[in-house]
Amino acid sequence: MPEGDTVWHTAAMLREHLAGQTLTRCDVRVPQFATVDLTGTMVDEVISRGKHLFIRAGRASIHSHLKMDGSWRVGNRPVRTDHRARIILEANDIRAVGIDLGVLEILDRDRDGEAVAHLGPDLLGPDWDPDLAAANLVASPDRPLAQALLDQRVMAGVGNVYCNELCFVSGHLPTAPVSAIADPRRLVSRARDMLWTNRFRWNRCTTGDTRAGRQLWVYGRAGRSCRRCGTRINVDDTADRVAYWCPSCQR
Repeated sequence: MPEGDTVWHTAAMLREHLAGQTLTRCDVRVPQFATVDLTGTMVDEVISRGKHLFIRAGRASIHSHLKMDGSWRVGNRPVRTDHRARIILEANDIRAVGIDLGVLEILDRDRDGEAVAHLGPDLLGPDWDPDLAAANLVASPDRPLAQALLDQRVMAGVGNVYCNELCFVSGHLPTAPVSAIADPRRLVSRARDMLWTNRFRWNRCTTGDTRAGRQLWVYGRAGRSCRRCGTRINVDDTADRVAYWCPSCQR
């Protein structure tokens, strides 16, 4: 599931292969932007902002958001493509393909920041500010904790995996009010630590144990024993986002 660390890693991968390269092919497969052709334009930079990704080339900025199922694939040609491809970029022998992107648009580079102006401080960005993130978090004290953590206006980058893991390490249920958090700054700092530690790998780990099947505390572990106390992990999949928790460790 793409979250802030996945997007950061994706941007780093695209930057390594495309930055400083001149595009030899630009095939945009979104009707609104199908006539845009950036062939002959140099890719200046690739950056991430929360879960958003920008490929800046000349006066244009290719803005994408992976949503639930999107991804970018990049490598030496040929990189396989099918009907799910939303954009194909090539620079000599390098091909980058955007697959199932939830958002894909071509923006004016000078104004692409407007697309992410609503976001809170980026957990992996130069604007990270734990005090501002903590203030944003507690601005609505009666709000359910999970809902607040998933709000990108609070801080940018937390998705459902990290949301569930952060609720566990804080010792609170996903439905607990934000006011139950005794030290909001510590919680947002923990969020940053989790994403920062995982920014260079695709299989994230929050437990400190990177062995297969041991990486996460509660997410995806419904019915299994809590790693801390042995109680069976509960799950609620009736809402838009699936929630996992330990009824003993989280109150």
